[in-house]
Amino acid sequence: MIRDDEYDRGLGVRREIFGSAGAEQQTESTTELTDKMQEIVTRWCFGDIWTRDDELSRRHRSLITVAMLVALGRPHELNIHIRGALANGVTERELREVCLHAVLYCGIPSANEGLRVLEAVLRDRDPESPLLQPAAP
Repeated sequence: MIRDDEYDRGLGVRREIFGSAGAEQQTESTTELTDKMQEIVTRWCFGDIWTRDDELSRRHRSLITVAMLVALGRPHELNIHIRGALANGVTERELREVCLHAVLYCGIPSANEGLRVLEAVLRDRDPESPLLQPAAP
């Protein structure tokens, strides 16, 4: 694995968004199978693209990423990026709206899966979240 300034910057971004579990725990537990993938994710994804704050804020990148993962139907990555979006200042209600907006462009099954993942994250983080309370009649 190539470790340079871009890699270190990417590791820092991963740490800020996802905590140690999304940074060191991922990169330090690589195998011959996963080593190159973790380098690509750390250097290119987070060390290059996610640090382009002059173009889009991390908050905006999180919203876009969540929307794309809903559209693609990738619940594992969506779970991770919903948590990251919350760390980047995206609100629970904004995340709900992304899933609802996805109904129009991705279809009901994708939006439903997005809402299921969001619900699981919210139940794990804050079971008292207003979005988890019974809807008003």
